[in-house]
Amino acid sequence: MKAIPTQYALGARIEGVDLGQSLSTITRDQLIEWLGQYGVLHFPDQDLTPRQLRDFSAQFGELEINVANAHQEAGLPEVMTLSNIVVDGKPIGLSDAGQDWHTDMSYSRMIAFANVLYALKVPVRDGVALGSTEFSNMHAAYEGLPDELKRRLEGMTAIHDFNKFWEKMRQQPGSRRGPLTPEQRAARPPVSQPLFMVHPITGRKVLYCNPGYAIRIEQMDAAESDAMLEFLFAHQLQPKYRYAFSWTPRTVLMWDNMGTIHNAIADYRPDEHRLIKRCQVAATRFFAAA
Repeated sequence: MKAIPTQYALGARIEGVDLGQSLSTITRDQLIEWLGQYGVLHFPDQDLTPRQLRDFSAQFGELEINVANAHQEAGLPEVMTLSNIVVDGKPIGLSDAGQDWHTDMSYSRMIAFANVLYALKVPVRDGVALGSTEFSNMHAAYEGLPDELKRRLEGMTAIHDFNKFWEKMRQQPGSRRGPLTPEQRAARPPVSQPLFMVHPITGRKVLYCNPGYAIRIEQMDAAESDAMLEFLFAHQLQPKYRYAFSWTPRTVLMWDNMGTIHNAIADYRPDEHRLIKRCQVAATRFFAAA
């Protein structure tokens, strides 16, 4: 097994491993180390069933069962279907088109460690794959902040709210999302997270405050918080921190949610079909449950 880094601020291609087989402890630990180092790993030419995807993902920690997942794989509630395909008037998956920058589960007391996505159908137009996933490096974003601002913000916290992102996605053209039910809202109340987090793999600090879910810095009044969040959101999206992954079928993409933020590019039409299976790994390997 080997890692081939990209030329960008993050990302590596991993060759020489069959994800359909159980990993040795050495291989699993090496992949965890590379997730911290590169942020985003892609594994080409994989042949996985939904159960194999679930079993591979579960080797890295406890898997989330999403409160809004109405499109889970039969008998596998940990496996979500992401798709724009409609059959007999009914969507076969949750559309992720039009998403904005975020990191998954920052709205949860137990945050996310990794996402694991497996592409089955990728839209292509004029020979170019559509629906790329963009990433930004939060190790580099923290390091790029002015020292004075690092000192000022050290120890501060921000409120993250699942409903902020969900409502924004509902406003996207063609969205089929309904409002969260009271039960879904109760299952995901707003939570407090540190602005700066020590990454448990690298031991370095990351900026942990994403545009999708962060709504307020608790130690500031509303106007000061809004201005600071606007600055931090713009800062972390500078091109020098970013990398866009172009999908191909039978590719597994795995990324570290603690050290990156991501965005799904919605540049394909409803008739240009995309089908991806997804698992999400909570950070139970690194943090104790509240």
